[in-house]
Amino acid sequence: MKRGFYLVMAAQALSSLADNALFIAAIALIEELHGPDWMTPVMKWSFALAYVLLAAFVGAFADSYPKGRVMFVTNALKVAGCLLMFSYASLGLMPAHQIYLVSAAYALVGVGAAAYSPAKYGIVTEMLPPHMLIKGNSWIEGLTVFSIILGTALGSALISPVVSHTLREFALVRHLAHTPAEAAILVIAVVYLVAAVCNLLIPNTHVRYPPQQKNPAKLILTFGGYVRILWKDRLGQISLAVTTLFWGAGATLQLIVIEWGRQQLGYKLSQASILMLVAAVGTVIGSLLASRVPLRRALDVLPVGALMGVVVLAMPFVEATWSVYALLLLIGGLAGFFVVPMNALLQHRGHVLLSAGHSIAVQNFNEQLNILLMVAIYTVLLYLNLPISIVIFIFGSAVALLMVVFIRWSYNNVRKTPELLDQIGQEGHGQALEHGRH
Repeated sequence: MKRGFYLVMAAQALSSLADNALFIAAIALIEELHGPDWMTPVMKWSFALAYVLLAAFVGAFADSYPKGRVMFVTNALKVAGCLLMFSYASLGLMPAHQIYLVSAAYALVGVGAAAYSPAKYGIVTEMLPPHMLIKGNSWIEGLTVFSIILGTALGSALISPVVSHTLREFALVRHLAHTPAEAAILVIAVVYLVAAVCNLLIPNTHVRYPPQQKNPAKLILTFGGYVRILWKDRLGQISLAVTTLFWGAGATLQLIVIEWGRQQLGYKLSQASILMLVAAVGTVIGSLLASRVPLRRALDVLPVGALMGVVVLAMPFVEATWSVYALLLLIGGLAGFFVVPMNALLQHRGHVLLSAGHSIAVQNFNEQLNILLMVAIYTVLLYLNLPISIVIFIFGSAVALLMVVFIRWSYNNVRKTPELLDQIGQEGHGQALEHGRH
């Protein structure tokens, strides 16, 4: 691995760590302001919505400048979101309106995250050869999930009375922050700043792309064409379908696990949150094991995704703590093992057909759109007062059946186009764009 790649990993780990810690701090700030419960899911939606609404533009932005600089600018935007959130009481707003400023500030961080993602994943394809992509992605994905674990723990610790009191013993913090949430937001802003410094140290890869479109209407039309290119490609459509399903299912599974812990296991919220972290640890392990899978064998892991859906069906039947943890570790491990090769295949194919930035923007658009859809369906199921065991059955069965469909789809593609597997690992980028020009 090149030195620059380790800087990318460090910047990604710190930025993701801060993203997850900030969500906890923002919830604490809304509680301090006595905001309504529905503001929490609204923040979550606004964060994901930024990926969908900006998908047509962030790929062009990422491919217009050196990606290390793009990552620096977007991390700086996250710092701005932190400072806006911190200044909720300094802008003359009525207390009832301050909670909306907090939500808007978190949405601004979501804008930074949406613009950061194509540069983060795109620079991996610029730094590493195709045969190293799965290994590189396994580290990126493993660090991302690990940072989710640490970020959740960091956010919870920063707003705790003991840590908050310790922080406010420092004169500068005591002068600026008056509540635990405010002190936490200050610390998180510093983490973003450290990530931004790592971004500045990333060497220029000197990969250049054709001049990018700047007209918003044309960008949207062009982006629609990029989406069609990946969905029509026989390799791209499978990897895109699988990763889209995975991220929507992953976001929904987080909510299901917490509700399952409450309803069936009788856990408090703090205990139920630990279950989510256990599954995340399993995902880290699965992601690291997946680094041994060659890129040319990426399609071979599809049955693991179907197996994950089947294993989810066992959740209502376990109650002992050791069995609960073991099952969640297995679910997370299966998820990490099958998504990393598919993610690498999608990035490779997107890079070959389009470009690093545009292909990741297409991926984010589909994944975040599915997150919004699946979380909405889950919310409706809860609104109908269905037992969590029924929700788990619907969820696990849907994932398993869809993965069977994708396996059959992939088999038919390879049968119709035997040379398809030879396209995995080929060099070059922007082939579909070049064909379009001719």
